[in-house]
Amino acid sequence: MENGEWGIVGVNATLGIEGKRVELFPSENPGAPLVVLNTVTGEGGAVAQAVKGMTDVDFALAAVGNLRWGDDMTPWPAPPVRKGEAPCGGRADDYLQLLTGRILPAVVERLSKAPAYIALAGYSLGGLFALYATTRTDAFARVASASGSLWYPGFVEYARTHGLLREPDCLYLSLGDREGRTNNPLMRPVEENTRLLAGHYQGAGIHAVLEMNPGGHFKDAVRRTARGIAWLLQE
Repeated sequence: MENGEWGIVGVNATLGIEGKRVELFPSENPGAPLVVLNTVTGEGGAVAQAVKGMTDVDFALAAVGNLRWGDDMTPWPAPPVRKGEAPCGGRADDYLQLLTGRILPAVVERLSKAPAYIALAGYSLGGLFALYATTRTDAFARVASASGSLWYPGFVEYARTHGLLREPDCLYLSLGDREGRTNNPLMRPVEENTRLLAGHYQGAGIHAVLEMNPGGHFKDAVRRTARGIAWLLQE
C-alpha cells in the first residue's frame, strides 16, 4: 500500500504512512471520541471488541501497528531488557511527530465529523509512551497507560520534573499485582514507580486512577487495555 492510500476492509479502513499500518474501527455516530492505540501484535480489533463489551459509550479506534516497538515507544536510549535483546532506541519523539503530524490528521480526515476528543492508550512500552506523550504534545485529552513499562530507566524522575503540556481530563494507570515480582532487576521497580507516578498525578490535581489487576505482565493484555479505554470513555 502506498503511503497515505486508504483501503477498505469490511467496516474498517487501513492506512499506511511511512511504514506504519493504521486500522480504523469507526464509531456508529459522527463526532464520537477517537481513541489512538499503539499496538505490538495487531490486537486493535480484539481490544475494540472487548471495549464494546464493557461500555455502551460510542467511540472510534485508530490502532497503529508495524511499529519499531523498542525504538518508537521509548523516550531515550536504554540497555537491553534481557540478554540477547536489542537495546531500546529512544525514538519516541520522532514517532510522536509522525503520529501527531501525519497519522492523526489522516485519521480525523477520514471520520465524517471531528471527534469530541482524542484519547491515547497503550500497553507495556505503549503505556510508557502514552505518559511520555503528555509532556510533549497537547493533542490528547485523555490517557490510558495499561501495565505501563514505568520501570524504564529515568522515567519517574523525568515525569515528576516535566510538566504536562495539557492537563488531561482523566488519566488511567494499571498494573498486574505480580509485575514487580520479577528476577529482572531492571523491571523490579515497576510497581513502586507506578504507585509513585499515580500519586504524583493525583497530587497535581489530575483526575487519575490506578487499578491493580491479578497476575503478571503478560496476563490478559487485551482485557487490561480495554478496561483502561472503557474507563476513559465513561469518565
